Amino acid sequence: MSTITKTDYNRSKIHPLKLTLWVGIGSIIMMFAAFTSAFIVRRSAGNWYEFELPSLFFFNTLVIILSSVTLHYSFQAFKTGNEKRYKALLIATFVLGIAFVVLQYMAWEQMTAMGATFTVNPSSSFVYLISGVHAAHVLGGIATLVTAMIHAFLLPYKPTPRRTQRFELVVQYWHFVDVLWLYLVIFFALNL
Repeated sequence: MSTITKTDYNRSKIHPLKLTLWVGIGSIIMMFAAFTSAFIVRRSAGNWYEFELPSLFFFNTLVIILSSVTLHYSFQAFKTGNEKRYKALLIATFVLGIAFVVLQYMAWEQMTAMGATFTVNPSSSFVYLISGVHAAHVLGGIATLVTAMIHAFLLPYKPTPRRTQRFELVVQYWHFVDVLWLYLVIFFALNL
């Protein structure tokens, strides 16, 4: 019979911050599942305005994927001691995150120009709502990037376990909003 020591128990526990992030991500997934389910149900009811998704939605997808790549490599550089690369890629991720939000706004302007306004039909209203709520989550991610940049540039470079964990949480959240956008843009492309 084996005995479990307190040390063994501590090693198997998930950190409370990571658990909180995952619970939050689970809640966000449920919210977007509800949005996309409502989209499908409403579309089947008829009176559905069909329009082509603006090309900026697809370009935006490349921007957010690239931002996830830069953040991934920034985190790797942080852990391996390459301070300059870590900071440069962190700034690049921030700039790409801002670019995503700006391009999203421009895509909404394209939709309006083609007659797919927020109030013209439930189809366009759903696209504005769903992509807008996603953009709000990206803005939340940008706020965490700002915090990570403050740590990067105001604190002495030192990849302590605590700083590594905080940065890892930022990376996980950012990758999540990236994957969520991929799902949404594919969903829109297949269902409009």
